[in-house]
Amino acid sequence: MSFLRLNHVSKQYGDLRVVHDFNLEVHKGEFVSLLGPSGCGKTTTLQMIAGFAEVSEGTIELDGKDITRAKANARGLGIVFQTYALFPHMTVRENVEFGLEMRKCPPTERRERAMQALALVHLDKHVDRYPRELSGGQRQRVALARALVIRPPVLLLDEPLSNLDAKLREEMQFELREIQRKVGTTTIMVTHDQAEAMSISDRVVVMEAGRITQVDTPLAVYEHPRNAFISTFVGKANLLQASVVPGSDGEVRASVGSVQVALPSGMRVGSSVVLALRPEKMTCTSDGTGRCEGRVTERFFLGNQWMYTVDTPLGAMLVSAVNDGDAPCEVGQTVGVDWQDRYVRVIGAEGAAV
Repeated sequence: MSFLRLNHVSKQYGDLRVVHDFNLEVHKGEFVSLLGPSGCGKTTTLQMIAGFAEVSEGTIELDGKDITRAKANARGLGIVFQTYALFPHMTVRENVEFGLEMRKCPPTERRERAMQALALVHLDKHVDRYPRELSGGQRQRVALARALVIRPPVLLLDEPLSNLDAKLREEMQFELREIQRKVGTTTIMVTHDQAEAMSISDRVVVMEAGRITQVDTPLAVYEHPRNAFISTFVGKANLLQASVVPGSDGEVRASVGSVQVALPSGMRVGSSVVLALRPEKMTCTSDGTGRCEGRVTERFFLGNQWMYTVDTPLGAMLVSAVNDGDAPCEVGQTVGVDWQDRYVRVIGAEGAAV
């Protein structure tokens, strides 16, 4: 049974509808990320859950109770803002205790719970410092401890790691997930960072233009994107326009130039499809071999891999290769481009994966 449920939720500002018919069920203890580009409605959705934005249509239920019209402070949710919103004149411990003080929690219990929360985020040695005396990662941990200390039924995270540098951001991703697993709090995170959402979420809700386009596990979203937008927004993909033709083996096939790949049953000959191929599922081979031939026009060194742009009769294609220490392909070099049929994802004419 779902713990948090959004039923046909929409948000409209005048004539502008920013969230359309949003339906989502989140189970207790689950970590769910709302992922999408800027302006897709993910933050507005989080604000409606929090009670900061009024729901135009639909309902929100928490543990079987309708909270659609409940005030934000009556929902009891824990929230970590993008800017952390710490009180600069309060110490670390006072910041964490603040929510408990507002709930009339006795001083002794306040201090004990605050220290437990700060120990959880490894800041129990910095209780008397002020926010200005902390690093970005430490301020993020204080904000997280302040949200968790009230023992909320749901933790809401609004781009919580966006203000951190790349290395610290990566470290905090896993620390955030570890803390969430320890406390078991149902968590909803808003992010535009694909790697962030994919690495720590149980499920990912991909949004585009105020609508849900796919809700699935990170692996399923990456390996089986439902449309062209998801295949290119979540990771990189080569999109090839193709048509369905009869195959010599009696099966239908997608024809792209002289290349053909097997298709699932039920596809009609003559219809148009799009083939999605991840760069890491393709290889550069010796000249004259592979599915097609091309010329390397660009290469980028990414540390653990090389990323090549290869100009082929099928169009420019991205191909990545593991950096195994061998000499990479040179710009201007003619190579073959190869892949296996099982790595091809087929997107139908309406944009749905098949």
